Amino acid sequence: MKIAVVRESFPGEKRVALTPAAVVPLVKAGHEVVVEEQAGIAAGYPDAQYGDKGARLASRAECFASGEILLQVRAAGANTKTGAADLPLYRPGQVVIAMCDPLGDRRAAEELAARGVMLFALELVPRITRAQSMDVLSSMATVAGYRAVLLAAVHLPRLFPMMMTAAGTLSAAKVFIVGAGVAGLQAIATSRRLGAIVSAYDVRPAVKEQVQSLGGKFVEMPLDTKQAEGKGGYAQELGEEFYRKQRELMARVVAESDVVITTAAIPGKRSPVLVTAEMVSTMATGSVIVDLAAERGGNCELTKADETVQVHGVTILGPTNLPSEAPYHASQMFAKNITNFLGNLAPKGVLTINMEDEIIRETLVARDGKIVHPRLIEQPAGGGS
Repeated sequence: MKIAVVRESFPGEKRVALTPAAVVPLVKAGHEVVVEEQAGIAAGYPDAQYGDKGARLASRAECFASGEILLQVRAAGANTKTGAADLPLYRPGQVVIAMCDPLGDRRAAEELAARGVMLFALELVPRITRAQSMDVLSSMATVAGYRAVLLAAVHLPRLFPMMMTAAGTLSAAKVFIVGAGVAGLQAIATSRRLGAIVSAYDVRPAVKEQVQSLGGKFVEMPLDTKQAEGKGGYAQELGEEFYRKQRELMARVVAESDVVITTAAIPGKRSPVLVTAEMVSTMATGSVIVDLAAERGGNCELTKADETVQVHGVTILGPTNLPSEAPYHASQMFAKNITNFLGNLAPKGVLTINMEDEIIRETLVARDGKIVHPRLIEQPAGGGS
């Protein structure tokens, strides 16, 4: 099969779907790999490296025209800013594997379906053991959690670690992580490496041991969290009454923290507000909030996506694409995930749409000109959130 990789067109996106090292196993498996010129340059992978590993460099138009399987970081709903320009280039029967946010923007997926594209959404990879090596959300969350802490450390007007100096003792910063998923756990680990005092909260009490194993203190709250985890292992919405009680219990911890990093996101839904304007007003001057849920409205009431705002002396950061700020390793992880996914989709080099396979069934969004994913079929046409 001919596998094509194009340069990402989303503004500020530096990642690439396939790194030079990831080309090697595909070529050995008998595939032809075509890479758009300069596709990996922003991530630190020059064209020459792709050529050395057996890929052929080509124009964007040729990649779209010749690729039986097209690999992208962002397609459809994950690239609403510039993706429309590529829409006429997709071909009927072409397989597209990418992040495409179908639950958040069904309309964009419908447009690709109308082109006859077979679309696979990597965000929908189920949280099962067999699919761990294909889980791009976890990989990218690892990068985001790490970068969030560095971002907070840069903006915080104090040092993270406790220091014993000739000029006196400097107290350690207090960091509170809201959400102990992959991003949250990485944020805990990174904060601890920098010497901060770390506490964390998650609606899933089962993660308490993970938080503690990384050196964090788990904040326990008397809340009913039985419905916190939905189908596929992803978080699900719990209702405004639950979040209201959660905010009341969380207020004291937020007020005592120098840094708050929030990570609570619901696939296809608006992010729950966990930190209110009133809570922000109780934080000390110079404190920092890094809101990793900013892309869908934010966990902090005052967050503005891709902006830095200051309220009551508190700096609130709303980054929406932190993995792109570490594109070399983010691309390396993404490429490994996508090639593993491709290996499952095309065992022995032959495309096999086995609907008995949970991974294929849960990620297939469009086929034969229509939306086929059950969760999207339930949405009204053109819907999304």
